[in-house]
Amino acid sequence: MKTMVEFRWHGRGGQGAWTASELLARTALDEGKYIQSFPEFGPERMGAPVTAFTRISSEPIRLHCAIYDPDVVVVLDNTLLKTVPVTAGLNREEDCIIINSSEEPAALKETLRVVKGKVWTVPATEIALKILGAPITNTALLGVVAKATNIVTLDGIQKTLKGRFRADLAEKNFAVVQEAYREAKVI
Repeated sequence: MKTMVEFRWHGRGGQGAWTASELLARTALDEGKYIQSFPEFGPERMGAPVTAFTRISSEPIRLHCAIYDPDVVVVLDNTLLKTVPVTAGLNREEDCIIINSSEEPAALKETLRVVKGKVWTVPATEIALKILGAPITNTALLGVVAKATNIVTLDGIQKTLKGRFRADLAEKNFAVVQEAYREAKVI
């Protein structure tokens, strides 16, 4: 593993991009890593594009700034693909972008002109609607982050969810995580 892995999350206000960033960071912290998690937003309203960041490291993190060259980009809302430069800074073979989409990864790789790195897709909205009864996609994408990066474990995510939500919600959200882990596709 690289000493530090940097994540940039793209979502819309109210979708839980920062919550997902925090859940990932808490899981990594519980698994013995150093972490940072912070949002970047101003007076945006529900539905406005927002960005969140996560750093996970095996050593103390001394860097305190936004992430411009992420290792992993996570997109909670695929409508942002047309309006936000979500692939900015992805320029290494080991980089990846994880997108809430039912499209095939190859089609999005071509559309987004991703030359280096991997493109992961998962129908997170459909999974969330089926299990939670609501289009809450952030925990689904945590499952794909675990699969794509091996930076945290599914057991660790489950423990974090149990610490954050009441028992029935934690159980349903973990079912979402597991389903997304299974259904994720990559190219």
